[in-house]
Formats: sequence, C-alpha cells, structure tokens
Amino acid sequence: MIAFLPRRPRSARRAVPAWLSHPLGWRSGPVPRAAVVRGALSAGPLLALGVLTGEVGPGVLAALGAMLAGVNDRPGTRRTGVVHIGLPAVAGAFGLLSGGLLADSGGRWAVVPALAVVGWLSGALSVAGPVWSAAAMQLLVTASIGAGMPLAGPAWLKATCYLGGAAWLLLLRFLLRTPRLRRGARWDGEREAVAAVFDALADVLRAVGGPDAGAAGRRLTAAQQRADESVRLMRLLSWPARTGGSAAAHRIVARFGAATALCEAGTALLWEGRPLPAQVAEGPRRLAAAVRADGAPGALPSPASDTVQRGAFDRALLDAAIAFDRTEPAGGPPPYGTVPTPPREPRTVRRLLGRVFAPARRENGLRVALCVAASTAVALSLHQDHWYWLPATAAFLVKPDLGPLFSRVVNRVAGTAAGVLVFILLTASAAGLGSPWWVIAVVVTGGALIPVATRHFAFQTAVVTLLVLSFLHVAGDTQATVARLLDTALACAIVLLVGHLPHLTDPRIRVGHRFAVTLRSTERYLRHVLDTPPADDTPHPPGAPYGRATPAAPSGGDAAGVALRHAAYRALAEARAVAETAAAELPGPYRTHRHDWPAVVARAERIVEAATVCAVRVEQGVPPPPPAEVREVTRALAAMADALEKGCPPAAAALPPPPSRCRSLRDVVTHLHGIQALTTAA
Repeated sequence: MIAFLPRRPRSARRAVPAWLSHPLGWRSGPVPRAAVVRGALSAGPLLALGVLTGEVGPGVLAALGAMLAGVNDRPGTRRTGVVHIGLPAVAGAFGLLSGGLLADSGGRWAVVPALAVVGWLSGALSVAGPVWSAAAMQLLVTASIGAGMPLAGPAWLKATCYLGGAAWLLLLRFLLRTPRLRRGARWDGEREAVAAVFDALADVLRAVGGPDAGAAGRRLTAAQQRADESVRLMRLLSWPARTGGSAAAHRIVARFGAATALCEAGTALLWEGRPLPAQVAEGPRRLAAAVRADGAPGALPSPASDTVQRGAFDRALLDAAIAFDRTEPAGGPPPYGTVPTPPREPRTVRRLLGRVFAPARRENGLRVALCVAASTAVALSLHQDHWYWLPATAAFLVKPDLGPLFSRVVNRVAGTAAGVLVFILLTASAAGLGSPWWVIAVVVTGGALIPVATRHFAFQTAVVTLLVLSFLHVAGDTQATVARLLDTALACAIVLLVGHLPHLTDPRIRVGHRFAVTLRSTERYLRHVLDTPPADDTPHPPGAPYGRATPAAPSGGDAAGVALRHAAYRALAEARAVAETAAAELPGPYRTHRHDWPAVVARAERIVEAATVCAVRVEQGVPPPPPAEVREVTRALAAMADALEKGCPPAAAALPPPPSRCRSLRDVVTHLHGIQALTTAA
C-alpha cells in the first residue's frame, strides 16, 4: 500500500525572492492609442525623409531623437508632455553636442575621463526626480553616441537634427488629440486630471476600513500629483487670448483647490479607519462628472458630522459645491504664472554644497561614473569603431533609480537577443530587396510599439534594439548585428561587477535619502500649519461642538500649506518607488543591511497621514497641541531625517516619548520609533 505524504500548506512554502521574480513583472493598463499613432508617425517618416533627400546621417539622428522622445511620451496633458519630452530632449541634444566636440578634438582616450564626468553628473541629477532622471539618462547616452558614432557633419548640426526629431514628436502630440477628449476644448487634459482626483477620492471613501484602503490611498496620492503638475503647468505655460479661456482655466484651478481640501479631509477619514456609508462616495463621483462636463454637480449627499474628521469632510464638500457654482472671481481671472510653491529655505553656500555633495548624490554619481568609464575603456581596447555601444548600454543599466540592477541586466540581455534575432530574420527575408524601404517599415512598426513596450524592460529593449539596428543598417553598418549582442553581454557583466562593489550599493544611503526628504517635508508642513495663528482667537470651551463659530478657511485656500503637503506626498511616493527597487535588488556586500523597506514605507505613510489629520483637526477648531509638543515632534522628525540622510544608525537619533494630548502627533512619534526600530534591526 502506498502512503502519500500530506501536501505542504501554501503558506509554508518558501517564497520566491523578489530579486528573482522581479524580472518577470509586467505592468498592465490600457493601450495608449494616441501615443501608438504618434510613435508610428515619428521616427519612420523622419528616416524616410533622410533617405529621399540623400541626407542619411541627419535623418538617422532625427529618427534617434524621435525614438528617445517616444520613450518619454507618457499619458498626461499636452503641457506635461512639453516638460517630460522637452527637457530630456534638450539634455540629449547637449550631450550629443558635447560628445561630437569631444570626437572632433581627436583625443581617443580622453573620452574615458570625459564620459566619467558626464556619468557622475547624470547619476547625481537622478536624485532630483523622474523628469531630471530621464534628462540625465539622455545626456549620458547621447554623449556616448556623439563621441563614438561615425556620422559625418559638425557637432552642432548633429545636435540640431536630434532636437528636431524630438520637436517633431512634440508637434504630433499637439496635433493628434486623444479620441475620448472633446474636439476644440483647450483644457480637456487638465479637466480629466482633476476629475481623476475626485474619482480616486470616491474609491478611497468606499475602501475606508477595509483591506484595500492603503492601495486606494496610494492611487489617490498619484492622481493628486498628476493633477497638481497639470494645473501648475497650465498656469505657467498658458497664453490666454480670450477671456473665456481665462475663465475656464480659473474654474479648473478653483475646482482643483476644492479637490485638495476634500482629499485632506478624506485622508483624515482614512486615518480614522471607520467604514463609511456608501452614499458618502457619491459626492466626489458627482463632482468628477461635473468637472468633465464643465458644469454643476447638482444635489450632493446630506452631511452627517458625527466626528471631527467627518465634519471636516462635510465642510469641504460644502465649500466644493460653492466653488463649483462660482464661475468667475470677483477680481477677474487669476494672474497666470502665480503658482503656489512651498516657502523656500534660506540659500547659503554651505547648504548648496551640502545638497550637491549629499551622500545619495555621491553614491549615484560615483556608481554611474565608474561603470561608464570602465565600459568605455574596455570598448576602446576592443573596438576601433562602434565602441559607443558598451557605455550606452551601461548607461541604460546602472542608474539605481531605474530599477533593480540584476533585473535590468537579465531583461537587457533577453531583450537584446530577441531584437537581434528578429532583425536577422527580417534581413534574411529582405535579402532580395535592393531598396531600404523595408527598414523604414520596420522603424514605423517599432515606433508604434514603443508606448506599449514601456510596460516591460525586456520588451522595450527588444524594440529599441530593433530600431537602432535599423538606423545603423540605413547608415551603412550592415555587419553590426551579432557584435551588438556580444557588446551588450560584456557591458552587462561589467555593470554587474562594478555596480556591486563595496561602498557603491549600500541601500541605506539612496533609500534613506528619499525617506529623509519625506520626513523633512512633513516637518515643514507641520511647522507651517501649527505655527500659523488661527483666524479666530476665541477659546474652544470644553464640551462645545467641533468647528469654529466663523467658518475656517478651507485648507485648499492656504497655498503654502497645500504646496508643502503636496511636497511631502510627492517625496513619499518617490521613497516608496526607491524602497521597492531596493527590496528587489540582488543580495550584495550589504546583505546584512537589507531592512524591511516596505514596512518602513508603511510607517512613513502613517506619519504623513497623521500630519495631515493634525492640520485638518486644527482647521476644524480643535485646540492645537501645546507648542512644546510641536517643537518636540518637529525636532524628532528632523533628527530622524538627518540620521537617514547620513546613513548612520538611526538609533543615534534621540526621539521623545509619544505626546499624550494630541492623538495625531502621538501617531507621528510612535511611527518614528517604529522606523528607528526597523532600520537598526540589521
């Protein structure tokens, strides 16, 4: 008789390490049809124009500029596209100009220290944010291409052609509108961004008290950041020619302010954690529909202010209804360009040098510089021509903010192999064709695939490899296919070796920097909202109902406070992304310092939420916490931020005991103690 052992419970099986499962991750989402059409009409026609006119070199560079601009062609308004595509394109043109001038100087080995300097600058700039990171990437890649790609023409002409290709894609973005947006409306993209905030808030209200509340809160934060960027750029990059356009822009700004106040109150409800009636979410749903239709929301749900947090939400909903009914301010349209920004700290030489040479910037810059310099030296030793492929590949791999290094290496090799194989098959199939038009067809198809290929790095690498090999084939390099695959494998090996050297991969530095920015932003936000004297000096008598006798100004009206809160949540989102990357890194020299970063993120989220709740409660008339407690909490935030920024053990940060009077501030200190315990456990 055969005896069967009991099946091992699923919970007891050993989980697959994150560094091993990360290369298989795939981002899902709707197909960006407008971006697909723009991609098909970008690089292919430019390359065809170069072939028709006999100017193959400028055509290849223009197509290259359009291709790299297509990688940054993400969903958003047309004005966000100007920044997300334009800034990296300008940086890429500058890199191509610098590389071309370096090549014209004739010093072959001088390119190694030059690219090392550009690599350090690229790595250091990556800390500033995702748009600057994309610009730094194009700067480094195009500097390598400009110094090594054998194309005739002066350096300034190469940079101009590259910039022209990116400008062509930007022009297509302005001409080709998303089908679901109404024709002829100037502000549809901004309206959609603001409406998405109300929809995300409705999802949060439905999820309060349930297991999906955290994920819904993160989606709300992302929607707020997209809308904040869209509205900010709308006011900075607009030239209103008609009063009607100014009035429409004013309505969008006012409705986003109402959304901001509602989101602060919604965050307080999320922090409270009490499940809400289903009809509470109907208010934001109707406001979202009104934003899209540029009309009125109609009747909103009746208030039920049984707690301070619920009272804040009901008051913000009433203020939103008033804002939606108002079509024009008393003094006319708002002045364009007056965008609320956080109060700036005093600028000193010491503070500036501290930011430039901060530990995170030093680590990122040194890691990128060493990898690029080593790849360039090896390439120059092995190749007389076409050596630029190795440093360009290293640039795509080594920047820590782009994802886990091991995952990118695996996907880079797999994607390059797939792209090379497809191009070899296409070349063999078109062997009997004498014209280069089959290559143009490949470029058109590859350009259309780029917006979809950004969902997985291997897919994106395969498409980009196919396009670059097509560019080289048109330029006359028909023997580069297999050599590019070998160069990619060599560059991946160099990056894995150099990128895991000691003192270059300590996650406490780059992740700690992001959390330090989050805590400092939260500290500034708390100091702002708690140091500002209240509008009504009447004391709050014990037992009196919540709320002031005179209505407090909604939090959306405090431009500086709103900007500080947005800065804190933006820093939190960046910290979450970096922490997820660090958790999926291959165990290296600092395996003993692999903290539980997801748990640290959860604690940081609760700290920012508690700070928002504290501000909401004070605005609702609850007596503010004693100044001594406020000073203790803000000092604790600053001390923990300094410890995380320097990479020293956070146990050295002296944290006070949780205050007893204010529950939200008690939450802040409690979670600071939790972060201290999590980051010193290893």
